[in-house]
Amino acid sequence: MSIVTRNSLIALGITVVLVGTVAYAISYLNQQRVAELSAIEDQLSIDTLSLDTQFSLLETAPCDTASSTDLTGELTDLGNRLAYAEGQLGSDNAEVIRLKEQYSLLEIRDYLITKQLAAACGTKPITVLYFYSNAGDCAECAKAGYALSYLRDTYPALRVYSFDYNLNLGALTTLIKVEKLKDALPAFIINGKHFYGFTSLADLEGDFPKGALATSTATTTRR
Repeated sequence: MSIVTRNSLIALGITVVLVGTVAYAISYLNQQRVAELSAIEDQLSIDTLSLDTQFSLLETAPCDTASSTDLTGELTDLGNRLAYAEGQLGSDNAEVIRLKEQYSLLEIRDYLITKQLAAACGTKPITVLYFYSNAGDCAECAKAGYALSYLRDTYPALRVYSFDYNLNLGALTTLIKVEKLKDALPAFIINGKHFYGFTSLADLEGDFPKGALATSTATTTRR
């Protein structure tokens, strides 16, 4: 066997090994990814049922014990897991869309219960309905989302509800119509008042009622 032939065979063997190794690694990572996302889906389903049950209990609780504030952290954790799943699979993935629909329904229900408690018990919650888009038609949505996450982490009493404006969900469509929201994103409804566009965190803070954030308990941000 000539040196040229031997070297060619060696090169071919190395190539086959490399291709096989890459293929195995990709297959392994895909299996791990599917298993991890499956675990996330299972946990989301459990959390969704748990939160929905808690909402039902809150609706029948007296004013001295009823408070949806305790659910804020759970909703936030649920949203973070959903964001992770969306980052792994993409915003147009059918499973991600289904989970986002469930989460949006929970947010709407929590918002309605918060309003009911405010009317019946005289509470004064600070609420923000935030509407964004992942369709590439909202250049400032990412910055607005980060700003709201900072405010939510800094002021635990602040209730932030984030909605994908383009999500095909009947309840969300009705919410948009009821709130008479314009098709201009990002959009914010802060304690019933409408604001559109995003420039800076300082300007966003200025959209809140005077003293509203100061009355919330500030904590060290986790970001």
